Amino acid sequence: MLFDSSLRKELGRTFAATLMVILTIALTNMLIRTIGQAAGGSIAPQDVALLLGYFALAYLPMMLSLSLFVAVVLVLGRMYRDREVAVWFASGVSLARFVRPMFTMAAPVLLVIGVLLGWVWPWVNAQSVEVRERYQQRSDLSRVAPGVFQASADGRRVFFVERDEADPQRARNVFILMQLKDQESVTSARSGRLETVGGERWLVLDSGQRSETDLASGEHQTASFTQYRVLVDDQRARRAAARPPFATRTLDLLRDPTPANQGEIAWRLGLWLAAGNLMLLALGLSAINPRRATNWNLLFSLLSFVVYTNLVNLSKSWVTSERLSLGWALVLLHASALLLALALLWWRQNSASWRPARSRRATA
Repeated sequence: MLFDSSLRKELGRTFAATLMVILTIALTNMLIRTIGQAAGGSIAPQDVALLLGYFALAYLPMMLSLSLFVAVVLVLGRMYRDREVAVWFASGVSLARFVRPMFTMAAPVLLVIGVLLGWVWPWVNAQSVEVRERYQQRSDLSRVAPGVFQASADGRRVFFVERDEADPQRARNVFILMQLKDQESVTSARSGRLETVGGERWLVLDSGQRSETDLASGEHQTASFTQYRVLVDDQRARRAAARPPFATRTLDLLRDPTPANQGEIAWRLGLWLAAGNLMLLALGLSAINPRRATNWNLLFSLLSFVVYTNLVNLSKSWVTSERLSLGWALVLLHASALLLALALLWWRQNSASWRPARSRRATA
C-alpha cells in the first residue's frame, strides 16, 4: 500500500540520519573523555581507539532506541505540520493505522537492540574491564617510556631510562627518584635489566650510585655500587573472583539469580521493552497544531525519553536493593508505560476524528 511504503521509507531515512548525528556526537564526547583518561594515566594511550570501539558497541542500543524515537517524532510532526495527517484522516486512515508500518520498519532495529543487550553488552564490558585492569596492574617498570619521566602507580617513584639499541632487554642511563614518608632517595646507574625471581620482578642496576636524604633531619648519604637490585613488582596482579553483573553473560545471570544479577536483567530487558513503548509514546506525542508558531512537542518528547530511561535505571536499583522483585519491576514500569501510550494514542485518535468536521462547520 502507498501509505505503508511511503511512511516506512521516510521513517527509515530519518532514522538513519538521526543515528549518524547521535553516533557522531556520542563518539566525539567519548573520544575527548578517553583521551583525558589516557593523559591522566588511567588507560594506555594505545588502547584509546579500542576502548572507543567498545564504547560504541556498548551504548549502541541506547542510541538506536533514541534514534527510533526521534525519527517517529520528527516524521509525524512534519506530517502534522504539512497537514498530511489530515489528508490521511480524510481518506479513512486512523492514527492507529500508523502502528503497523512503523513497527515493520523498526522490527529489525528492535531485534538488533535485543541482541546487543543480551550478548554484546556483557562481552564489551568484560573486554573494557580487562583492558583497564591490565594497564592498571602493570609493574612500575612496564609503565616507563624511554626518554620520558614517568611516575609509578602509587606516585612515590619517578623513572627515567634510555633504551639500549644493542639489547632491547636492557636499559641505559637509568634514573629512579623514590620518596617515602620521611626519606627521599635518588638512584642512578649506567645500565639496568629485569630479572624474575620467585614470581617477583627485580630491576638489577649496574655501575651507579644511590643518594639518600632524611627529610626530617636533612642528613644526606651517598653510596656507590657495582650492582643494585630494586623490587619493581611489589604488588601481584589480582583478578576478581567474579565479574561484575554488567560484564556477566545473560545466561549466567539467569543461572545465578542474586539481587544484583536480577537488577542487571531488569535493566537489559527493560531497555529493550522501553524501545518499543517509546515508539508508541512518540506516535501520540508527535501530534501538533499546525496553526501554532511554536512547536514544543520535540522538547517534551525528549523529556519523556529521559524520564523513561531514568526510570529503567531506577528499576534496576530497586531490584538490586530488593525493594521490588524482577517481575513486579517489569510489570509496574513497562506495563504502565504501555497503557499510557495506548491511552494517549486513543485520545489523539478520538480528538483527531472530530476536528475536521468541526473545522468544516466553522468555515460554513
